[in-house]
Amino acid sequence: MLQTRELFDSLASRADHLDNQILATTADALSACEQAVTACATGMLAEKEADELRVSINRDLDCADVAAATRRVLTRGTDADPTLLTTQLQACSLACERSHELCSQHAAQHEHCRLCSQATESAATACREVLKALRS
Repeated sequence: MLQTRELFDSLASRADHLDNQILATTADALSACEQAVTACATGMLAEKEADELRVSINRDLDCADVAAATRRVLTRGTDADPTLLTTQLQACSLACERSHELCSQHAAQHEHCRLCSQATESAATACREVLKALRS
């Protein structure tokens, strides 16, 4: 299996000069987040109180889509539009924070929400690290 860091190392030099380890860590966090929020949304749909969890389900699904798009933009590598990348990372951080906000409230009752809460927090943190690196 190809490791994410090896993938970034194999690409041509990036114009934004972002560190490949930060990029790999973020891509992995976004992939884990996408999986966790998708599984969590599915888990909430199976709960008896699925109607009460509707907002959380929608936030998870939004987060999954935004995380996937962000990972793809980040992974493209060379000649990334810095304004687009910054905006995408900000949107992803926000989507992760919104999903985390609701799933953390249900974490004690539902294991999928606990796992989702952890994954969204990690992904939001990783996005903020890339944003910080872009500014320096």
